[in-house]
Amino acid sequence: MTIHSVQTAPIAGQKPGTSGLRKKTPVFMGRHYLENYVQSIFDVVGADGKTFVLGGDGRYFNDRAAQVILRMAAANGAARVIVGQGAILSTPAASHLIRANKTDGGIIMSASHNPGGPDEDFGVKFNMPNGGPAPEAVTEAMFERTKVISEYRILEAQDVDLSVIGSHRLGGMVVDVVDPVADYAALMETLFDFGAIRAMFAGGFRMRMDAMCAVTGPYAVEILENRLGAAKGTVVNRVPLPDFGGMHPDPNPTWAHALMAEMMGDDAPDFGAASDGDGDRNMVVGRGIYVSPSDSLAVLAANAHLAPGYAKGLAGVARSMPTSAAVDRVAQALGIAAYETPTGWKFFGNLLDAGRATLCGEESFGTGSDHVREKDGLWAVLLWLNILAVRKESVADILAAHWARFGRNYYSRHDFEAIDSAKADAMMAALRGALAGLAGQVIEGMTVAGADDFAYTDPVDASVSAKQGVRVMFADGSRFVLRLSGTGTEGATLRLYLERYAAGPEGLDLDPQAALAPVIRAAHAVARISEFTGRDAPDVVT
Repeated sequence: MTIHSVQTAPIAGQKPGTSGLRKKTPVFMGRHYLENYVQSIFDVVGADGKTFVLGGDGRYFNDRAAQVILRMAAANGAARVIVGQGAILSTPAASHLIRANKTDGGIIMSASHNPGGPDEDFGVKFNMPNGGPAPEAVTEAMFERTKVISEYRILEAQDVDLSVIGSHRLGGMVVDVVDPVADYAALMETLFDFGAIRAMFAGGFRMRMDAMCAVTGPYAVEILENRLGAAKGTVVNRVPLPDFGGMHPDPNPTWAHALMAEMMGDDAPDFGAASDGDGDRNMVVGRGIYVSPSDSLAVLAANAHLAPGYAKGLAGVARSMPTSAAVDRVAQALGIAAYETPTGWKFFGNLLDAGRATLCGEESFGTGSDHVREKDGLWAVLLWLNILAVRKESVADILAAHWARFGRNYYSRHDFEAIDSAKADAMMAALRGALAGLAGQVIEGMTVAGADDFAYTDPVDASVSAKQGVRVMFADGSRFVLRLSGTGTEGATLRLYLERYAAGPEGLDLDPQAALAPVIRAAHAVARISEFTGRDAPDVVT
């Protein structure tokens, strides 16, 4: 086996976003593209003598990319790589393996909830030894390295048979192929009352879990059907496919429309859930009622003590800035800290590592806790099941009781996808320029209390992240937020977040879009969305 130093040159645009580098699959398959980026990772974090975890969500090119990364790890002197069988690992399972094995980090091949296939999306991100996504300082160093790279190292060798569990050799490096599900499932058994959930299913409780032909399928089948006794067939779209069966593996009411239709039907199951491409997102639906991610986070925080893993209470909670303030009200009632961070799970890592927060969540269907350093879709589903098993109430009843106690933060996100980047940037620049003059204005009958461009100072390491999203707050507690997402691969995705608080007891059962109508009109007027983008209506409403 020979190590080759291959001459290369920088490739423009290899800047990681909030969750690693994502591009169209043909771009990643282009000459030197994957290799340049992986070498830049190893140049920044070092590989000599180190141990890494490797896995992905099974999307197109996952298998070939894994072999390239393994040969490059060996050529750069890595001692060991732990790989999920078939190069498969959900993102939370990868985070758990990094932490449980005390490795030096991991490489995850995924574009999360983005579509997969020969002409769709692919991604690579590096996770740190704590199991969480690399912070901005590290990803920025990787990006800077891509600008000057002149060679990469790769071992000339046969492919490792990743279908066979056990230890393999690749040059001087050990490749340990492991069951991708076993360790994760064992972790879940330590956190939740599997006996109570099993008894609930045995008593006739019905559930539908849509794995969206993505990586969660094997995990959900093993845990829900095999270990908890849910009826066979509870998990649908259970087989991970390279193109996700043509589905858009994003668990929201728009893309999980079949699940939504079933849950709103006459013979709906008691509980429904969906997860995304790499298993870190979740959508929760009760019979006849949809649970927004912001409300889900708040309900989980208020009831987490019902699960054995959280019986001692929560140290604190954290949410991304665009997520509704519903969980803040729970934290206040519990007498615990509440943190507001920029979008991106990496911002929760310091809080979790420092023991300041136990539960974290984002409005983009991501929820998790300190059991790993990633959001975790199936974990959130299991916590919901634990709560349902203990409270013996329906999802609708639990939500109604929650709103009666805490009030309701009506909330929605409107996505305007694949906008011309120049137009999106111009709109945001104009909006930022207008912020100073907004205070005191009355728009749609609401008085602007303040407006800013959100900046975050990390309470643990004092690092500062600026320009994280424009906020316009109204005196009645309503607000809207605008930011450009970093998770797409084509053009720009404009996200508009809308929130309006109802204290109750009246006005707690409105349609969210109707309740938010004045805020929606105000946002369009202030940001001049139609004028800049040519769009009057969003592509996705969640």
